[in-house]
Amino acid sequence: MASETGHLRVVDSRTEKGYLVPIYDNHINAKDLSAITILDGEVSEKLRVLDNGFETTACMDSAITFIDGKRGQVMYRGIPIQDVFRDNDFEDVLHLLLWSRLPTKEEKLAVRAAVFAASTPPQSVINTIKAFPPTAETYPMIIAGISAFIAIDADAANTRHQHSPLFHGNLEVADAAILRTIGYYSAVVGLVHCHKRGLKFHTPEPNRSLIGNLLIMMGKFDPKTGTGPDPTIEKCLSKLWICYADHEMTNSTAALLHAASTLTDPISCVMAGLICGYGPLHGGAIDLAYEALEKIGHPRYVPVFIEMIKAKKARLFGYGHRIYKTRDPRLALIEDLIAQHQDLVSKDPLLEIALTIDKVANEDPYFVSRNLKANADLLGCFLYSALGFERDIIVPVICLSRVIGGLAHWRETLSQPIKLWRPLQVYSGPKVAPEAKSPTEGSISSNDFPIKNLADATAQTAYTPPKVSLRAKAAIWWMKRNSALVKS
Repeated sequence: MASETGHLRVVDSRTEKGYLVPIYDNHINAKDLSAITILDGEVSEKLRVLDNGFETTACMDSAITFIDGKRGQVMYRGIPIQDVFRDNDFEDVLHLLLWSRLPTKEEKLAVRAAVFAASTPPQSVINTIKAFPPTAETYPMIIAGISAFIAIDADAANTRHQHSPLFHGNLEVADAAILRTIGYYSAVVGLVHCHKRGLKFHTPEPNRSLIGNLLIMMGKFDPKTGTGPDPTIEKCLSKLWICYADHEMTNSTAALLHAASTLTDPISCVMAGLICGYGPLHGGAIDLAYEALEKIGHPRYVPVFIEMIKAKKARLFGYGHRIYKTRDPRLALIEDLIAQHQDLVSKDPLLEIALTIDKVANEDPYFVSRNLKANADLLGCFLYSALGFERDIIVPVICLSRVIGGLAHWRETLSQPIKLWRPLQVYSGPKVAPEAKSPTEGSISSNDFPIKNLADATAQTAYTPPKVSLRAKAAIWWMKRNSALVKS
């Protein structure tokens, strides 16, 4: 726990009582504010903190990822993301986030083997995904596939059938579950991708990287040999995924941890995070951004679109971020990758439209004053498109890179005290029951009460004996007769 660096002097004007609230490394513990109380009748009520949307509330103490949105900094385990990006591949970062250090060659191979073992889907999972028509939405198919894996995972079942925590304080079991979860999700992405396109699903290969086996399962092979993963895509994603591996306490990470606080299994926790990740204000914004770019159609129509945004007749998805008040440092890294694949990326007509919008957003006072800059998730999507990924599968693939960070946060909680997340609320409704109206004070509207009058109420609640057929009467007689014979 951080050491105390100061304190707040708080005076409650309602009671004139003074309080000292300790400050720890520029944060306070909300629980310390509960010392501020006031009598409500004979009951002492603690002060509550209302923060809709958790804009100023931290819910965890974590040592995984640091973000300074005002200075434009991102660090993984204390290492600037620029250094991590330059010196490592995604497999290194997976190990760094989960286990706080870079892996040896032997440790990399061990992780590959464990993920590979979980990436071959059983028939029940295949059947679950094939039950959907190929034209179905991708997102529900992903969730269904993960659910099918949960249904056959022994540890997932055990968490619901034993009184002691299965994973908490038992990191060896937890680590095995983490690697299974990664394998499960990668298999589901591959299966859904192939099912929607009528492609053959190819089983993963031993000793391949996570990204390499994902490409094999999706049928993205080396164009020169027709075997093994496409090396151009694998090399690009091994860098691009570093930018997405974790992003501190996002909406989906918080959802994952909320589920984790119940002591459920990590696969279910990941599913909770994915459900949030597909919302239109989170990862789902990528789909909406693509749709908006398609509607614009050409860079020459960008000024018209910009004016519609200012007039609040259109919304700009894929731009702006609550955390960053300056340029997201990941953007420069993604731009480097785009430059390396410029021949492929330049073929995407939507990129030119997006870059035109970005140019306006960096110059127009309306956007500058609101810090509406390109979102790293959206910019990276143009790399995915250039590499041959269709739009519907881009978000699921991005989520696979982010699952690693989410599971690192889950693992971190296993060494902390168990605490079920149960937020409070500030009640704003009436505290005294409204007086009932008498019949002479006016009729009761349908909004006040679903039954128009008491006569209707009596008619609706009166019991009417059901009609009994001759066959039913005969059956009742026969049962009574047999019952009497048994008793005698």
